[in-house]
Amino acid sequence: MELYRVLLADDEAEIRQGISRKIDWAAQGFELAGEAENGAEALELAEQIRPDVVLTDIKMPFMDGLELCRRLRRQLPAAKLVVFSGFDDFEYARQAVSMGVSEYIMKPVNARELEGVLASLRSQLEAQRQQRRDMEALRRRYEESLPVLRELFFARLLDGRVPPDQLAERAARFELELPGGPWAAALVQMDLPAGQPAERDELLLLSVRSFLEEHFELEGCWLRTLLYNDAVALLAGLQNPEQLYPLMSELERLCALAPSCLGLGLTVGLGQLCGAAGQLHQSMEGAIAALDYRLLMGGGRVLYIGDLEPDASLRLSLDDEDQRALATAVKLGSEEQLDATLHELLDRVRASRLPPAQCQLYVLEIVTCLVRLARSGGVEVEDVFGPDFAGAVPAAQFASLERLGEWLGERCRRLRELLGRRRTDSAGRTVEEAKSYIAAHFADSDLGVEAVCEHLHLSPTYFSTLFKRETGQSFTACVTEQRMAEAARLLRETEEKTYLIAQRTGYADPNYFSYVFKRHFGMTPSKYRAGQA
Repeated sequence: MELYRVLLADDEAEIRQGISRKIDWAAQGFELAGEAENGAEALELAEQIRPDVVLTDIKMPFMDGLELCRRLRRQLPAAKLVVFSGFDDFEYARQAVSMGVSEYIMKPVNARELEGVLASLRSQLEAQRQQRRDMEALRRRYEESLPVLRELFFARLLDGRVPPDQLAERAARFELELPGGPWAAALVQMDLPAGQPAERDELLLLSVRSFLEEHFELEGCWLRTLLYNDAVALLAGLQNPEQLYPLMSELERLCALAPSCLGLGLTVGLGQLCGAAGQLHQSMEGAIAALDYRLLMGGGRVLYIGDLEPDASLRLSLDDEDQRALATAVKLGSEEQLDATLHELLDRVRASRLPPAQCQLYVLEIVTCLVRLARSGGVEVEDVFGPDFAGAVPAAQFASLERLGEWLGERCRRLRELLGRRRTDSAGRTVEEAKSYIAAHFADSDLGVEAVCEHLHLSPTYFSTLFKRETGQSFTACVTEQRMAEAARLLRETEEKTYLIAQRTGYADPNYFSYVFKRHFGMTPSKYRAGQA
C-alpha cells in the first residue's frame, strides 16, 4: 500500500524526535518523509517532497507556522495542514482555521491524540484517492451520457460553435469517425394538419426521425439525424460532390413516402455542399434559408438553396473564427494540423467553383491574416513572403489550386518557424533579464518573485515555470546562490562583521543568514573565513 507523506516542522529537536519515535507511521498509513527546524526550511522541503500532510509548530524562527500554512495553501492546496502550539490563544486558532488548517493541537502533543488526527486525515486522503482512482465508474457514467453528448456536439456543430481546431479532438472524445469528404446539411419540417395540437410536436418529431433513419438508403453516404430547433436535422457526409444529386433524389423519395408512413407531409430544406464537417453551419444556414421558400414553392418536397439562390455559393469569406483557427495552427499546431487547416480553407474555393479571379479576394484575406500574424509576432513580412512582396499574390498563382496550397503552406511553415525562434529568443532574454535583476537587487531582503514579475510584466506562475525550464533551478534557489556567492566573497576579501555581510546580502536576520550559509557551504561563516586565512 502506498503510504502518505508527512512533513514535520518544529524548531525544538526534542519535540521532533519525540513525535517521530512515538508514532508508528507505517501502521497509521504514513511515512515521515522529512523534518525541518524552521518554517523557511519547511517551505523549501515541501517543494521537493510534495507532502500529503504537514505537521507544524506555530512559533518557529525565520518563518512561523501560520505564514508557512499560508504559503503552502497556495503551493500545495490538496495538502492537509495540522498546527500545534503551546499557547492557548484563540487568535492563533482563528487564523489557522481561516487558512484551511485541518486540525489545531495544543502542546504537549499527545501521541494518542495525534494518532486520532492522523486516522481522520487518512480517511479523508483515502476518500480523495478513491475518487481519483475510480476511473471505471467515471467511464461508465461517461458512456451512459455519450448519446446525449453526441447530440449536443452535432447541435453545436450546426450552430458553428465548435472551433475548427477542436473538431477532431472533440469527435474523437465522443468516439465519432467523421468522413473527410464533402458534407451537406438538411432540415426536415413537418407539414402539420390544421388544428394539430402543439403538445404532440415532440412525439411527432421523434417519429419523423425514426422514419428517416429507417428508410434512408443512399450507398456510401454517412448520415446523422438529430432534433434541432423544432425540426429534424440531417447531416450527410458524401463520398464526392457528385453525390449531391442522388442525395436530393433520396430525400424526394422520402418526402413522397411520408404521407403513407407517417400520415403527414415533410418539407426538406437542403443547404449547399461544404468541404468539411467544420463548415456544416454554413450549409445549415442555406437549409434554413431554403425553408423560407416553402410558402412560395409549396411543401411536401425538397427545397435546395442552390436552385433557389444560385448566388449563395458566392459568399466566400474568411470570418473571425477562420482567422483564429489559422493563427492557432501557425503558432501552436503541428505540421499535420497546419496542413489540415489550409486544406479546409482551400476546399471552400474548390467547392465554390468560382473562376480564379473571383477567388483572389478570398485568398488575399488569408494572406492578410498571415501578414497581421507576422507583424504581431515581431516578424518581418519580407522574411515570410520574400523581398519583393507587395501585399498581393499574382493572379497566375491561382491557375492551380494545388500550387496555391503549396505556396501558402510554405509561407505558413516559414512564419511558424520564425515565430518559434522569436519565442525561444524571447524566453532566453526574459531569463537573462531576470538574472540581471536578481544580481542588482539580491541585497534587498524583500526580493521575491512578485517584484521580478512586476519588473518584467509577467504573471508569477508563467515566470516560475519559464525560469525553472530555462535554468534548471527555482527562482528561490537562484537568489540564494547569488547571495551565498557574494557572502563568501565578502568573507574572503573583507573584515566586515557577519551581521553587516548578512544585511549586504539580503538577510535581515543574521541568525538566519548563518543558518542558510552553513546549510549551503557545510560550515559557519566564521569557520569559512578562518579557513580562507
